Amino acid sequence: MKKTFILFSLFFVFCCAWGQVVYSDYSDPDVCEGTEGDYWLTASSFQCTPGLPILHSEDLVHWELVNYAVERLLPVEHYNAVRHGCGVWAPSIRRHGGVYYIYWGDPDYGVWMVKTTDPRGRWSEPVLVMEGRGVIDTCPLWDEDGRCYLVNGWANSRCGFNSVLTVRELSADGTRVIGKPVLVFDGQVEGNHTIEGPKFYKKDGYYYILAPAGGVEKGWQVALRSKSVYGPYESKVVFNQDGIHQGGMVQTLSPSLPHNGEGDRAGWGFICFQEKGAYGRILHLLDVNWKDGWPMMSVDKDDKPHGALAISDATLAYQWHANYQDAFGFLTNDGVRVYGHHVSAQFKNMWEVPNLYLQKFDGGSWDNAPKNYTQGETFTDTLRMTITAKADGQASGFIVMGRDYCRLSVELEGEQFVLKRITCKNADTGGEETEQVLTQVKARKYGAGAKTNYDCHISFGIRCEKGAVCHLSYSLDGKHFTELPEPFQAREGKWIGAKYGVFSIAPQGGSKGWVDLKLNK
Repeated sequence: MKKTFILFSLFFVFCCAWGQVVYSDYSDPDVCEGTEGDYWLTASSFQCTPGLPILHSEDLVHWELVNYAVERLLPVEHYNAVRHGCGVWAPSIRRHGGVYYIYWGDPDYGVWMVKTTDPRGRWSEPVLVMEGRGVIDTCPLWDEDGRCYLVNGWANSRCGFNSVLTVRELSADGTRVIGKPVLVFDGQVEGNHTIEGPKFYKKDGYYYILAPAGGVEKGWQVALRSKSVYGPYESKVVFNQDGIHQGGMVQTLSPSLPHNGEGDRAGWGFICFQEKGAYGRILHLLDVNWKDGWPMMSVDKDDKPHGALAISDATLAYQWHANYQDAFGFLTNDGVRVYGHHVSAQFKNMWEVPNLYLQKFDGGSWDNAPKNYTQGETFTDTLRMTITAKADGQASGFIVMGRDYCRLSVELEGEQFVLKRITCKNADTGGEETEQVLTQVKARKYGAGAKTNYDCHISFGIRCEKGAVCHLSYSLDGKHFTELPEPFQAREGKWIGAKYGVFSIAPQGGSKGWVDLKLNK
């Protein structure tokens, strides 16, 4: 687990260039300064766990995924089942008094907070700062006098309205609400409908709120400013291009980065996302120039990928599709074991399965070294597995997951395995699976107490072309691969990009099969 796998961009340039940074799904990013001229970033993780990814950078361009801030979501029982698109929405990360804080709004339960003195280490258990429905996209601000304020947006799907921002006071330690919400901006009045994702700042005596409006796909960035924390706020559109959406602003303290603005000792950057369908919400870095007291944003003309993503441990690339539970499986000395999930008697598709073990469409390869890798829309990867079953109907294998999905399923039938290509369209609305038998796979049989075990070694390959067109393949010897003639068109999930990885399911009751995924080669 100690190997370091680094995904280098083929478009690497000197780190002062702006544009696409990481072509991977880190939705609703926020960023803060570290203690040594470095930066920390977190992003929405919705129902997936571990949640709240922690990324580190020394230049805002090249990032490393180093940790997660939340092991499981609360309430535990609620998130033990799959809650697609729920959970962690638009978090904010801030450093105050030597402590790092992350706040997020769960649209069904309220405002949560975790904290730590070391982002690479263990974070505190989540604290419910405020209970309630509809409060989303929260961000704190500690003022010079030590008082703490929280700005947030509102989810129409939970409370019946949106397009407004409110500010309320928290206790100085940021753990509880002590003030009533004050409506500080109504985006509907000035044409900034669907304003959300606010981030709070103070500079030169002004309170600033940066927030996207207009919706994810075609929105724009709005800056609000006021001499009073509760307004009134004046507004200005500071960026409007290609639907580049919400994010966080930070001072670019590194001496190698550009200096700009009205006498600032350093420049400013804005990390944000752009919706890319099955690829999720990819990261961009915009340049910020302060003009007449407004943070005006711009981007490179070509906006080509300039950065890279590093992942120090292969297991960090993977998340479960719900709260991890011990019965899901365990880490092993060379990877992870995933046990079968007992599907419901009314099973239609994999949308109900919580123990999917998946990674993002981020161009990674966990072979000994990345190969055929371009940071962007194309990538290859190989997953090597040992699949074990005890009874007919137990199935394990490889899956490309989203609202539409495709799984290569190894199922025990009698004393042999059958490999099937199983697809489902509109899984989120109850679509049913269709299957195609590909081949039979010889099983190794061995006694295991009262029951006999059957296992086989199999490898699966994915070759993703532009447009998230996935060419899938399999190998029974780990060397020679058979590519399926029909590619699969990947599709996004609920607020997340498509993901791929392993699954294991079993009929209700009885024993379970399992799959051993080899990660450390």
